[in-house]
Amino acid sequence: MAATEDVAIVRLGVEDAAAGLVLSTEARWNQNEDDWRFFLSKGIVIGVRDDTRRLIATAALLPYSAGNAWISMVLVTESWRRRGIATRLVDSCLSTAKQMGLTSWLDATPAGATVYGPLGFAPTLELRRLRLENSGSSAEAASSLETCDPVAFAAHDARAMGFSRDALLSEFAGRPGSRMVKKGNAMALVRNGRTARHIAPLFADSPDEALALVQAIVRSERGPLLLDAVHSQSQFLEGLTGCGWNIERPFQRMRFGNAVTQATEPPFAVAGPEYG
Repeated sequence: MAATEDVAIVRLGVEDAAAGLVLSTEARWNQNEDDWRFFLSKGIVIGVRDDTRRLIATAALLPYSAGNAWISMVLVTESWRRRGIATRLVDSCLSTAKQMGLTSWLDATPAGATVYGPLGFAPTLELRRLRLENSGSSAEAASSLETCDPVAFAAHDARAMGFSRDALLSEFAGRPGSRMVKKGNAMALVRNGRTARHIAPLFADSPDEALALVQAIVRSERGPLLLDAVHSQSQFLEGLTGCGWNIERPFQRMRFGNAVTQATEPPFAVAGPEYG
């Protein structure tokens, strides 16, 4: 095997979506090929190949609006880990972001946070990934859900993030199987993942409204569901675990650079650690 310092970092294209999916599947992540195609077409995705041209590592920088960008899809196949490749890839993303004048964000696992902290990332909010092994749907629950106005949904998302993500939300809404639903003043987007449907993001005026929407979605869906809850929304989080949702793992949101915008409406669940 080549020494880490001799490994070349290359820019990836949409044709690498299937190879990227192999890496995220190995890591047991929920991304599907649509997610990879979005990153490869809208973001800056870099990677490392071995001597056989097999893709063995990736990282992505996804520019958003108002001088912000998300770093994610930091993956290294198991046989190449602990050689500093992930750090080199993140350094490259940070260098690109700096050249573009962007503040970088990411959602890190506990292990990742120990890597990103020394690089200069500062912690912000905490998240909890929850999973429900759902088994049923009912016409009654489905009828209690209304179709959400995409413009209103995007406005909530912009207030939650501090900047707009119209291209991402349009991509989500346009995918086969996606639903943008509401119940009262609560609204959420439900989309396909590789192993589970994902409820994300989710906005509401109160924990009770947020929980009622999730319960209606659960009754209208079949199969496993994932949700990335904001940890500070403790009443909502406790309500989920009380309804059978299990916490799989924590994430720590981190920022590199000064905050250039201000979020004014905390969400109850975010779009996912890969998207923010």
